[in-house]
Amino acid sequence: MITKSHLIGLSACVGAVCLLVLLSLSVGAGVYGFSDAFGYLTGSPLLSADAQLAMVMDTLRIPRTLCAVIVGVSMALAASLLQSATRNPLAEPGLLGVNAGAVLGLVIGLSYFEVESTQGYLVWSGLGALMGNTVVLLIGHLVGKSHPLKLILVGVALTATFGGLSNYILLSNQVVLDQFRFWNLGSLAAADMDAMLMILPFLGTAVVLTFALTRQLTLMQLGEHQAKSLGINTDVVRVGVMTASTLFTACAISVAGPIGFVGFLAAYCARMAEPVVLSLQVVFSALFGVIFLFIADILARWLIQPFEMPNGVILALIGAPVLIAVVHRGGFRSLLAVK
Repeated sequence: MITKSHLIGLSACVGAVCLLVLLSLSVGAGVYGFSDAFGYLTGSPLLSADAQLAMVMDTLRIPRTLCAVIVGVSMALAASLLQSATRNPLAEPGLLGVNAGAVLGLVIGLSYFEVESTQGYLVWSGLGALMGNTVVLLIGHLVGKSHPLKLILVGVALTATFGGLSNYILLSNQVVLDQFRFWNLGSLAAADMDAMLMILPFLGTAVVLTFALTRQLTLMQLGEHQAKSLGINTDVVRVGVMTASTLFTACAISVAGPIGFVGFLAAYCARMAEPVVLSLQVVFSALFGVIFLFIADILARWLIQPFEMPNGVILALIGAPVLIAVVHRGGFRSLLAVK
C-alpha cells in the first residue's frame, strides 16, 4: 500500500531526477550553460539556429543524459533482483563478478570475432553476464543466505578469475587493448543515441519482467519451503531473475562499460526507503540509481575541466567507503532481519 511517506519520497526523488537532468544538460563540452540549454530545449528561435549549440546538445549532452538514465536504471534494478533472489542485501553485479563476466564475454567477442557494433557488444556482454549470473545464483542458493559476506567473497574470486582471463586475452592483442582501456573504467562519454535506441526494447523487456517477479520474490523471502507451499516455482523465478539481470547488465555495459557500485548504493537506499514492499522498493531503486549516476557523471565532467574522469572512478570513490561502513557497522543484519 502506498502511504503518504511513500508519495513524499517518490516525489522528492522525481524532483531530484528532473533537477539533475537539467544540470546534466547544462554541464560539459562547450561554453554553453543552463540558459543556453534550456532555451534550445524549449525551442528558442535564436538558440535553435546556433549550429554549434545544436551539435553539442544533440550529439553530446542529450545522448549522455539518456545514457545515464538507462545505465542507472539497469544497474539498480539488476542489484535489487540479485539481492532478492540471493537474500543477500550486499549483492550487486559489480561486487558479485557479473560485470567482470560481461567484460570477459565482450573481450572474447572483440578479440576473436571482431565485434564492432552495438548489437555485437550487447550479445557478447550478455553472454558473459549470463555466465556470471548463473554462477552467482547457484552459489547464492547454497551460501548467500547463511551470511551476506560469503557471497561477496565468492564475487571477489569470480571477479579476479574473469579479470585475469580478460587481461590474458587482451595482452595478446594490442589493438583491442587500446580500444578497451578507457571503456573498461566505465564512462558515459561515448554515449551514442542510435545504440541506446537499439537497446531500449531489451531494457523494456527486463523492466516488465522485474515487476512481474516482485510478488514471487517477496514470498521467497519467507524461505524456500514456505514459498513452494504457497505455489511459487522457485526455479522458474530464479530463471526469470537471471534473464532480467542479464539483460540489465548487458544493456548497461554495452553502452557505458562496467560501472560498479551504483547498483549497490541505489538498492541499499531503496531498502531504507521501503524495506518491505518489493514493487515499491524497485521503483525507489531505479530512481536512486539514476540520481547517483547523474551525480557521478556531473562531477566527472566538472572536477577536472576541460578534461573529465571516468564515471566508474567517481562511483568507486563514493561506493567503496559506503560498503566498508555498512560492513563495519553490521548494517546488513538489520536488512536481513526485515526479511
